[in-house]
Formats: sequence, structure tokens, C-alpha cells
Amino acid sequence: MKKKLLVIGFVWPEPKSSAAGSRMLQLITQFQYQGYEVTFCSAAKTSDNTFDLNSINVTTKSIVLNDSSFDAFVQELRPDVVLFDRFMSEEQYGWRVAEQCPNTLRVLDTEDFHGLRKAREEALKQNEEVTLMHLQNAITKREIASIYRCDLSIMISQAEIDILTNQFKIDKSLLYYLPFLLEPISEDHIQELPTFEARQHFITIGNFLHAPNYDAILYLRQSIWPLIKKQLPKAELHIYGAYESQKVLQLNNKKEGFLIKGFAEDVNIVMQNAKVCFASLRFGAGLKGKLVDAMQNGTPCVMTSIASEGMFGEFEENGFIEDNPEDFAKKAILLYNNSDIWKHKQQAGFEVLNQRFNRLDFEEAFLTHIKSLRINLDQHRQYNFIGLLLMHQTMQSTKYMSKWIEAKNS
Repeated sequence: MKKKLLVIGFVWPEPKSSAAGSRMLQLITQFQYQGYEVTFCSAAKTSDNTFDLNSINVTTKSIVLNDSSFDAFVQELRPDVVLFDRFMSEEQYGWRVAEQCPNTLRVLDTEDFHGLRKAREEALKQNEEVTLMHLQNAITKREIASIYRCDLSIMISQAEIDILTNQFKIDKSLLYYLPFLLEPISEDHIQELPTFEARQHFITIGNFLHAPNYDAILYLRQSIWPLIKKQLPKAELHIYGAYESQKVLQLNNKKEGFLIKGFAEDVNIVMQNAKVCFASLRFGAGLKGKLVDAMQNGTPCVMTSIASEGMFGEFEENGFIEDNPEDFAKKAILLYNNSDIWKHKQQAGFEVLNQRFNRLDFEEAFLTHIKSLRINLDQHRQYNFIGLLLMHQTMQSTKYMSKWIEAKNS
């Protein structure tokens, strides 16, 4: 009998709109590699950018919040593993899965450490360094409670594992490092990429609904781009992203070469046309998909330390890391003008992808870990007493709140 995975999505995957969408497809592929039949369900609405999961043999189902119809659905499906897409999905459906399928392995895909992102956002607003006080926000408390209630939480960044284990003393047995899982970059692919001489202009990309991305665009507009434009008067900055709002569109300024381009149907084409990519994030968490897109297409980057976090390890970055606007602009101009440095940083990016994010380096270990957890699930849970405690206490409150909402709506 085939093993079954149920993914409970906070949203339907949109790999062309966000790194989170690409990440979800990578995880689905990993479980399919392990022989799982995959069902994806979500209470969210679909959009024009929603990926066709049926095209990769994934069954889809729409579900409803605060409705016992989910209980009947999950009981009939009887999944061997449930993957919660972000802690918000676990809060809504975790107690239902635990009640209906107590022997099912519950896995949380954190996507990134949301509490860390919130802490950095608040510290930026207050013009302060991030402290433990910032980290101990309401989002962090909810997220860590969700981590404890699950049997395993998949972390995309080793830096975030370090924070969770050192600052919050979470046992490493509850966390699993699984970064971006990418195909290796071949020499043939590298040879087909446009050369330094064939490229022009700067690029940045990111979903405009994501607060760190919008802040990064403002930061470029106000503090960095004027410095670059003064030295490179003919250069343009092309800004791509899904879901551009009026407040984003009003930043467009053709005279200054600050151009809001909107949704990129093919990120590879626009990235290959650009000479330098910007990742000017001042807050955020996780690994940055825009840096992966840039490295895959041979486009060196100038980035902040927040953007680079967890990406390069011991390897040389595919560009420069600068948090000061003046230094950021200087390095951008250097990369734009110097072909030797540009080619060196491009090559560094290929090395990072092949040495740190090659999916072949992670598949077997992940398969073995999931298999071991399923076999030893009772023992694993016994060692997670805080998780047992939270399942007993907090999930009861969530459960009865959900039942109250359901009764109110009926």
C-alpha cells in the first residue's frame, strides 16, 4: 500500500510569485521521491498565478476553516505524514489531525522564522539593534508553540536553527535543516548564459505583498539609487514582482531610470538580461529566492547582511555584502563596470549552488530521517514533553474556539 502525504497549505503554491511557492514544490518532490502519494489542500483562494499541482500528480482539495468537514476528510484519507505549510496552518488544523489521525507524523514547514522577521521589522522601526526582547514577540511565541506541537520542523536556514537552539533552547531533535533543493548548474548551462558585455542595467525582484520587499524598494529609491544614478546616468533599475499595488506603481520614475516592471512571466529571462541584482532587504528571515534566481542565471549581486544570511556558509558570496548605502552603491558600480570582478563573482555563485544546495546531497538523509521518525514516533514524542503539554493545553483552547466559530456560523 502506498504511503500518503497530506499538505495543508496556508496558500496555494505560486512558484512564479514567491520563493515560498518554489520551496513547496521542492518539498512535494522530495516526498514523491520517497514513494508518497501527495494530496494538497488549502482554505485559501486560487489566483491566476497558482501552480497546476495536478500536472505533477498531486491531488488537490479545497477545505474550509473552522469546519468539521475537514475531520471526515482527513479520517478517510488516513495520511501517514501531514505537512503544515507555516505555523498558521498548524494552529488551525493541528488539533484536528491529532484527534483524527493520532499516529500520523506531523511535520511543520516553517518557510522561514516569522518571529525573527517580525523582531527585525520592529527593531528597524525603532532604529535599534535586535535584542531578545524584540525576539520574544507574539509571533515568535505562537511559532515556537507550533514547533513543539509538531514532531519535526523543517528549517531552511542554519542561522535560524542556531537562534532557536541557542536563544530559545529548543532541542535539535525537533528541527531539521533542509535548504533550497536545486539542480546542479552544468557547464553547458553556464556557456549558454549572456556575457558581461551582452547585459545591461540593474534588477531587483520580489513579491510586492511581502513587507520586506516593499521596504527594500523604498530603501533603494531613497538612499541607494540616487548615488548610483549620479555615477551611471544611463543605467536603469528594473523592479519586478507580483501583485504591484498603487503605492508601488507610484514609485515608478522613468526620468530617473527607476522602473516598476511588475510581474515577471519568466524570471530567468529578465535576470539574464541584467548585469547586477540588488537584494537590499533591511529585515526578513529565511533564505532569499532572489539570490538563488540571480546565481542560477549568472547575475552577481549586491546585498545586505540580512539578505545574505544563511546563504553562503564558508563559500565566497556571488557579489558584495554591504549595509551602508554609500558602500552598497560603490560596490554596485564596481560590479557594473569591472568585467573581471563580475566574472569572478558569477563563478562564485555557481560554486555556492552546486556545493550548498545540490538536492542530491540531501535526498537520502531526509528520506532516512522521515522513515526513522515514523518507526520511532511514540518514543520521539515521549522525549518532547513540552509538546505533549502544549497539545493538552493550548490546542484545547484552539479546538473549542474553532468549534464555537463553527456553531456560530451554522
